[in-house]
Amino acid sequence: MDHIRGLLFDKDGTLFDFQTTWGVWTASLLLDLTGGDETRAGRLALTLGYDMRAQRFHKDSVIISHTADEVARAIGNVVPGWDRAELLAHVNQTAAQVPQVPPVPLVPLFEGLRGRGLRLGIATNDAEAPARAHLARAGVIHLFDFIAGYDSGFGAKPETGMQRAFCEATGLAAQDVLMVGDSAHDLVSGRAAGMGTIGVLTGVLDRDELAPYCDVVLDHIGEIPGWLWAD
Repeated sequence: MDHIRGLLFDKDGTLFDFQTTWGVWTASLLLDLTGGDETRAGRLALTLGYDMRAQRFHKDSVIISHTADEVARAIGNVVPGWDRAELLAHVNQTAAQVPQVPPVPLVPLFEGLRGRGLRLGIATNDAEAPARAHLARAGVIHLFDFIAGYDSGFGAKPETGMQRAFCEATGLAAQDVLMVGDSAHDLVSGRAAGMGTIGVLTGVLDRDELAPYCDVVLDHIGEIPGWLWAD
């Protein structure tokens, strides 16, 4: 892997463990959006692919890989009375405050990758503003050369706009970049852009489900240096 010059990461489920970070918060969000009506909250949970009792996401949840705007549209179909823009702003604002749970300490990991000369980027289907808030709170925002959300003007995954924008921003060729993610959307978009792909198990998919879309499946992003520079 001596030719690799850049790593482009998904955020939720990749930099941060998905179920641990978003599981409990989502239950409170659904109750908030339905005015505490547990029946309506349960109906909304079913629509979003979320188990209220276990406070965990199903593998086919719309929240896993779709954009925040698409999630807001799904919510609006079940909970009328919200203006779409106001609903999206409310979800983004509250999501930006959610404490993120990384699978490994992020600062030494990304400092080490930067120290090896790699350019780093974020390509998330979250909105850019909460993504930046999460990275800043984790103390790693300054280590990234590129940060894009679905609303940054490059499109959303599984399209390849964010991948192409990262290459343009860094001057790297796609074949010298690895896309790292926890969902098929992440990995399909990376491959379609001409990048190598790494799957991680900190989302909701298991190894067998990720394997067809990537070059390797790792337990978490902390294993990337050992895989890249294995003896």
